[in-house]
Amino acid sequence: MKLKTLLAGICLVSSVQALPCTSLIAGKNATADGSVLVTYAADSHTLYGELYHTPAATHEPGAMRKIYEWDTGKYLGEIPQPRQTYSTVGNMNEHGVTISESTWGGRPELADTTGIMDYGSLIYVTLERAKTAREALKIMTDLVKEYGYHSSGESFSIADTNEVWVMELIGKGGKEKGAVWVARRVPDDCISGHANFPRIHQFPLNDKETTLYSPDVIEFARKQGYFKGKDKDFSFSSAYGELDGTATRGCDGRVWSYFNMFSEGMDRYLPWILESKGEVMPLWVKPEKKLSVGDMRQAMRDHFEGTPMDMTKDVGAGPYKVPYRWRPMTFKVDGKEYLNERAIATQQTGFSFVSQMNEAHPQAMKGILWFGVDDANTCVYVPMYSCLTEVPHEFAPGNGDMLTLSWDAAFWVNNYVANQAYNRYSQMIPDIRRVQNGEEETLDKEVKMLLAGVRDMSTADASAMLNNHSRMASARYLKNYKALGDYLLVKYLDGNVKKEKDGKFERTPEGVCVSPNFPGYDERYYRAIVEDTGDHLRVKEFKK
Repeated sequence: MKLKTLLAGICLVSSVQALPCTSLIAGKNATADGSVLVTYAADSHTLYGELYHTPAATHEPGAMRKIYEWDTGKYLGEIPQPRQTYSTVGNMNEHGVTISESTWGGRPELADTTGIMDYGSLIYVTLERAKTAREALKIMTDLVKEYGYHSSGESFSIADTNEVWVMELIGKGGKEKGAVWVARRVPDDCISGHANFPRIHQFPLNDKETTLYSPDVIEFARKQGYFKGKDKDFSFSSAYGELDGTATRGCDGRVWSYFNMFSEGMDRYLPWILESKGEVMPLWVKPEKKLSVGDMRQAMRDHFEGTPMDMTKDVGAGPYKVPYRWRPMTFKVDGKEYLNERAIATQQTGFSFVSQMNEAHPQAMKGILWFGVDDANTCVYVPMYSCLTEVPHEFAPGNGDMLTLSWDAAFWVNNYVANQAYNRYSQMIPDIRRVQNGEEETLDKEVKMLLAGVRDMSTADASAMLNNHSRMASARYLKNYKALGDYLLVKYLDGNVKKEKDGKFERTPEGVCVSPNFPGYDERYYRAIVEDTGDHLRVKEFKK
């Protein structure tokens, strides 16, 4: 099996560049239409954005499933197949169960290379077997218990049409088989999230409806010397995570920004975010308004705008207010270490999604995976349905890769648009938003019509219609985004801005390009030049 086929949307745990994945959550009573919403950004500098599909299957007794480590392709072993496995599309299955993740690593001595189930395989094997979120929780923890856990510390969002859980899990370093873990059910009227740092601190010890945990989660921490207090004071995050100078700001900071968009009073947690001091940010908060799919899309496009970490405000944004910082994440000046902000939206995303799960939807649309590739800030989220039987060509595996450009691939076309904007963001982003918003508004209307239209259809007819819609929507988006990229190239060529009239680039009566605008740079940029060069570039005054 090819390595790129194995990388079905998992952030790689073997290198620092792969750690920054983000998952945001909204319970069904916190959303405008009663959907459970879960987002995910699979961020990695080497992950190619594709959508994967596994068909449902019936297996003969004795059939085995080979397990390959998702970040390396290394063969780890095999496990028995159940009689029936379910169809999956990306990180969702035919029953609308969705699982996402973010890696936090944790105590290095707890990494276990002896187990079979790495965190990526754990996700996709479970999606093939689970009908509900609670069933998924049991399958995941049973698999780890029986076959061992091959990865480091991980947070998972596990959701279905009725509920959503956050589970955090870490191995035992090979000293003992399996893992220690805790899972908490997010209240239906709340929002939650995780982003590469363990978010579960204290938890109730006697409430199986809302909290599940491995029997030895506290005992093992005591044995390892990670915890000495009373059971009721035990914090999973403090015991098994590792807090450093960038963990809360670069990780919890992303969840804080999401909370801050929809909940009042989040400034009280800024000391925790900025300095790892003060009151710990809660696992969930209640929003002031009910969220929509559109709200979640916008949350995935966040760069801390309007907060103390706003990436458009400092000199690093340059003259065009670029909300991106190239890696590495930290740098040194005069022996002191500094950091770049790490926002939800980032340039190195392979793919992202907003998963919409709703019990009131027609069976074929119980789950809608709004799927995008490359930077969430500039992508278009195209609906892929839980009944999908074929991946649209534009998102299909084998259509280009990280080293092979394909103009038929959504990943490359979105990069064509996004990478132009990284140079002149403040000028180009309004043009991108115009096309992006138009595409997503059209898709929202079409999905609304489909929700009504397929309700009385047979399963086969509904599946055919929805497969066709995903194909059509993907092709239309790709065509319009390729045209957008061409438009940006022409309009902003050589630092100029072409003039437009009646929706076309303006020409003289003789057919020649009208002289373009010369926007130059902003005042702060010019002042920085003067402060750096003094009178070196000053125009000299000569007497006549």
